[in-house]
Amino acid sequence: MEDTTTSATTHTATHEGKATADAPAGASLATAQRSLGDRSAAFPLWPVLTAGCPSSSTADVSYPLEVDYAYDRAHPGLFDTLPSPRSQGLERFEPLMPPLHAPGLAEGGTPLVGVGDGVYIKDESRNPTWSHKDRLNRCTVSAAVGSGAQGVVVASSGNHGASAAAFAARAGLRCVVLTAVNAPPAIVSFLRAYDAVVLPVPLEESWPLLRKLSDRLGLHPVSNSTPTHTGHPFGPEGYKSIAYEIHQEVGVPSAVFVPTGYGELLFGVWKGFSELRRLGVASRTPRMFACEPAAGAPLAAALRRNLPAARVPVGPTDAYAISCEVSGYRAAVAVRESGGDALPVDDEAMRAAQRELAGHGLWAELSSAAGLAGLRVHGARRQTPGFDGPVVCISTSSGFKGRGVGAQSAEPADPGWDAVVRRLRAAGLDTA
Repeated sequence: MEDTTTSATTHTATHEGKATADAPAGASLATAQRSLGDRSAAFPLWPVLTAGCPSSSTADVSYPLEVDYAYDRAHPGLFDTLPSPRSQGLERFEPLMPPLHAPGLAEGGTPLVGVGDGVYIKDESRNPTWSHKDRLNRCTVSAAVGSGAQGVVVASSGNHGASAAAFAARAGLRCVVLTAVNAPPAIVSFLRAYDAVVLPVPLEESWPLLRKLSDRLGLHPVSNSTPTHTGHPFGPEGYKSIAYEIHQEVGVPSAVFVPTGYGELLFGVWKGFSELRRLGVASRTPRMFACEPAAGAPLAAALRRNLPAARVPVGPTDAYAISCEVSGYRAAVAVRESGGDALPVDDEAMRAAQRELAGHGLWAELSSAAGLAGLRVHGARRQTPGFDGPVVCISTSSGFKGRGVGAQSAEPADPGWDAVVRRLRAAGLDTA
């Protein structure tokens, strides 16, 4: 993450949208898009390169880009105090965000909930559309607005699509969502509430169709469009705010356990802590642990084989939101540079973690419980020294997003006192 003014080889590009690289960007200190495949290669901030790095990517591996900033102009006081309720939204960290051209929905500012023994849950279900994706889509839809696009297109099985549709509606843009043919009915209802165009298509057809909708109709892609995952250059920048918020409450944790599919969240949180250290606000960074379904676990495979990304067969899992056959290079960077690891967790471990979260009053989607499941699995392995400070597990979304939600209704209960007492005793309540 070097300053582009001192070390980048800047490539030229022509911007085809309304905004230009010289357009006013408010308080944003964003300067360029930098390749993660070749840190010496940087590109102008506009146009947004949604198909990965054009100079370092190959036919087999697509390398993502990140946003670079004039860090020497960032004021460390930006992180001094917790935001007030009236300053919710990514605006409070605007200097280290890409240009926020799209209006927000008071995203972020989610609570840390202690669950004992120095473990905290960062509950991202408190965001406007009940998931962490709202931080990402404030940035991606801002890119669409800045590019002059008529709308956005996203391939998503749930959280991402709902969030993109909400922020597009807020910005006055149309949204086309390519969703799974077996998407939960609750998710489809969520999407249609925002007047999104919902197209259920087979998974293997979603990315090619997304590219066509982008190339032929000018819709701005806010999800991945490459063979191995790159995603949107602006998107993970929104996730940095999670690191900023955690630091404001408990300092730098010893470890962060993150539910991981393609790894954008993992990378964004890691980059946020790295920036805090770079700016002298923190003296260290946490170890990052990627918690992915054992039914596939492409990141674990990539790390094991020392590859930038990997493709694996995927078995059945109910953690559909993070079930992926390909990994992304962002995730590998976060794990390797932090001294962390990839922890495959099975559905049984996630269900146990989901029940544990419910015992603390937190209703989490099964995929969201992967972070806590990873901590429990990691602790049981005893392969590394214990943590020397607080541990944070990120819970990404509400249990409302799970498959089968609403499919069961409660059986009518006999209101007679004796029958009620029997039910209570059967549930373990003291009725003496």
